[in-house]
Amino acid sequence: MDVISVLPHVNAALNSTSVVLLVTGLIMVRSGRRQQHRKVMIAAMAVSAAFLVSYLVYHFTAPVFVFPGQGWVRPLYFTLLISHVFFATAVTPLVVLTAYRALQAYRLDATLEARQVFERHRKIARWTLPIWLYVAVTGVMVYGILYHVYPQPA
Repeated sequence: MDVISVLPHVNAALNSTSVVLLVTGLIMVRSGRRQQHRKVMIAAMAVSAAFLVSYLVYHFTAPVFVFPGQGWVRPLYFTLLISHVFFATAVTPLVVLTAYRALQAYRLDATLEARQVFERHRKIARWTLPIWLYVAVTGVMVYGILYHVYPQPA
């Protein structure tokens, strides 16, 4: 088994880890545990960055994977895949902007400007988190469909 053939499984594990971290971060911030939220979200970004590197390495080196499903499942799969790719592309700059605003507010400490920056962070985070979660969950779903439900013939 070569490294490239293991990467889809690694990618699914990284996506699954992202889901757990994102949900944990949401729980932390809703319970007022901002420092823990910050640490968990930094971990979620690190895991997602590792996923992105692994994903790109895989897709630049692996052969093209053709979806073998037929019938009603085919349009369902492609709808899932297209929405996943669309939102994955959109969420990357959203994550960067959301994190930038949070870190900027943290750097400014307890000033009025920090509260204003933090409020802008909260507003964009309300969009970023559900999209990021959708991308991570649908990534695991695409993996499950491609490698477990409709695996490529050997």
